Amino acid sequence: MLRLARTSSLRPTALLTAALLAVSCGDASAGEAGVKKDIEFANVDGHSLKLDLYLPAADDPPLVVFIHGGGWHAGSKASCPINWLTKEGYAVASVSYRLTDKAIFPAQIHDCKAAVRWLRAHADQYGYDAERIAVAGSSAGGHLAALMGTSGDVAALEGTLGGNLDQSSRVQAVVDYYGATDFVLRSKTQPHRANGKGSVVYLLLGGGADEKVDLARQASAVTHVSPDDPPFLVLHGSEDKTVLLDQSQRIEQVYADAGLPITLHVLDGSGHGGAEFYGGEPGRWLTAFLDEHLRPGSAAAE
Repeated sequence: MLRLARTSSLRPTALLTAALLAVSCGDASAGEAGVKKDIEFANVDGHSLKLDLYLPAADDPPLVVFIHGGGWHAGSKASCPINWLTKEGYAVASVSYRLTDKAIFPAQIHDCKAAVRWLRAHADQYGYDAERIAVAGSSAGGHLAALMGTSGDVAALEGTLGGNLDQSSRVQAVVDYYGATDFVLRSKTQPHRANGKGSVVYLLLGGGADEKVDLARQASAVTHVSPDDPPFLVLHGSEDKTVLLDQSQRIEQVYADAGLPITLHVLDGSGHGGAEFYGGEPGRWLTAFLDEHLRPGSAAAE
């Protein structure tokens, strides 16, 4: 059955934003069985790649892998605005990846896929369900999360980092917070961010997207969309000038054309990120989406 893409809007108020800051920055330990930090999942030429695990007080929970933002050149796994999902019975893994001062693309997606393979290989040790994994990410992490979702079994993007090659890096659902999904489009609509020397995309690709066209296509989630791809939830601010809304509209269009399930929520008046994306009504969108696709048939999903 074809599930059509849907777009909705939300206008945050100052009061709502303050409340959401309290939600996203509050005590993450409530509802947790434990927090395990700085677990190494791979090592590249002496550079340790680590993850943090937030475990709920629940048996065999689904797992949400979070990929941080920062323009691929900054940011940290320590910033995990959805670790409150432990209160909803989800395990959360916040993962690191090589930034552009260490390596150019596709190193970043190789690292993220290595993390998922490692997490599957160690599911019994930590007590989450390896068959129910979603990936989420914000900004640069949203780009990587979207690419994770559409590039299952794409050999050039899989890599062999970290071993565990008997484990799949595929995920069952994707949550993309204002990430880029089409660098070829971005080279036309935001050339200063995609083509300019020293820009974030230039540093990611090792050159402008207008010059590294093949690599730009390879790094774009829309390039790899296929009928077996997982459902998407996408959130984007209507006033985002860092990553234009057309990036989320592009994946919405390609997914809908392929008859795949995608929901795009546009937060009216919001820019590039902010607490309003992670709590309140957007937080309820997130849990409803995860419940539907990782806990189908449960009371929470109904």
